[in-house]
Amino acid sequence: MAEHRQSRKRRYITWGVAGAAVVAGAGIAAQQSMAATTWPAQKTYTGRAFDACTAPSLSAMKAWKTDGFYGAAAVYVGGKNRGCNQPNLTASWVKSVNAVGWKLIPLYVGAQPPCQTGSSPEKITAATATSLGATDAADAVAKASALGMKTGSPIYLDMEAYDITDKSCNDAVLAYVRSFSKTLRAKTYRAGYYGFSSSSAKAIANATDKTDLPGNLWYALWDKKNTTTTDWPWGATQFTGHSRGHQYLVNSKETRGGYTITVDRDAWDAPVALVG
Repeated sequence: MAEHRQSRKRRYITWGVAGAAVVAGAGIAAQQSMAATTWPAQKTYTGRAFDACTAPSLSAMKAWKTDGFYGAAAVYVGGKNRGCNQPNLTASWVKSVNAVGWKLIPLYVGAQPPCQTGSSPEKITAATATSLGATDAADAVAKASALGMKTGSPIYLDMEAYDITDKSCNDAVLAYVRSFSKTLRAKTYRAGYYGFSSSSAKAIANATDKTDLPGNLWYALWDKKNTTTTDWPWGATQFTGHSRGHQYLVNSKETRGGYTITVDRDAWDAPVALVG
């Protein structure tokens, strides 16, 4: 969805960097083991999910849950590049939607690539990638925790499209992602990642060095296929064991229970927040 993670203008610009068309990547990646510590059992959800720019009202969430089409919703918990205000997203809202059966997917819109066209409030540089990744991850944990999302929850780092053939740019992004993920795990939060199958997700899936990369991958491939398997762009053995999400349709204006919301549709088979 054009305005979800960044402003509409910035998101369309970054799509252009990746060549607009979302194509399948190739290669083999493996999930990384988390630091040796006592981890709460992860909570996973398999089914349809949606993400909307602004967390809907509690009334809308109740009506949409009764409809039964979706079982999970992504919420944008923070990040300087988050594109929309979140007047509804409070600890009380999280507790209430959890109580009616919603599974929640925390997203954090962190720093964006140095080679990405357009202005972003926060961008990665080669010099700051590692320190910025750690700072942003600490902020993401603080934001998620304040909303009632407990340790053991995943946080998905949103990385928009960029030119992954630009080596210096890609190296900076990977350094940032590694630092972000490592810091999350040190704080007992699971590391996830949202990106485009033609660029930002491909960079993670095809990275030769898998050290500290996220263990859960949410790929944008707008082929309108509600699946995390038949169109999976990379090796069948990577990101298995309930570790995949697929954004398969964007800008879908839908009315359910009398409430109309424009959403992106996701096929989900991955961890969701622990709430309570």
